[in-house]
Amino acid sequence: MNVYKACGVLLFFTFLLPIVKSKDQLSSRACEDLGFTGLALCSDCNTLAEYVKDQELVSECLKCCTEDSDDSISKITYSGAIIEVCMRKLVFYPEIVSFIEEEKGQFPTVKVQYLFNSPPKLIMLDDEGQHKETIRIDNWKREHVLQFLKEKVKPTSAI
Repeated sequence: MNVYKACGVLLFFTFLLPIVKSKDQLSSRACEDLGFTGLALCSDCNTLAEYVKDQELVSECLKCCTEDSDDSISKITYSGAIIEVCMRKLVFYPEIVSFIEEEKGQFPTVKVQYLFNSPPKLIMLDDEGQHKETIRIDNWKREHVLQFLKEKVKPTSAI
């Protein structure tokens, strides 16, 4: 990276990032439509900016992210989850199929729901079984789904 690009990146993160971040946050539905969820940390958007030179995409990410904090995101857990996916589209998601067939049994509070034309997503549930968070998992590997559920779903809870 040459000196001018480095200065440009530094200026972006020093001056423009706070301005973009201070603008209105998008609704969770609008963020989901863009492919972002409330679980995206703002530091992830900064990392995205290093690899993807699309300022509009980075701006959208920043409007949908959650500020980094040791006790905010990392400590959130859920009582259960629903893996929602279209049965006809499963052929396009072998990693999700593999998780459902081989790993889902480890999570008694995780259910599979087939909904026509639904992209693969995790719907995280609270203690009352109400939807709290929706996370698209189109490009997740089986290991990522497994690790995420181990960290985020309470092991002894029941829906």
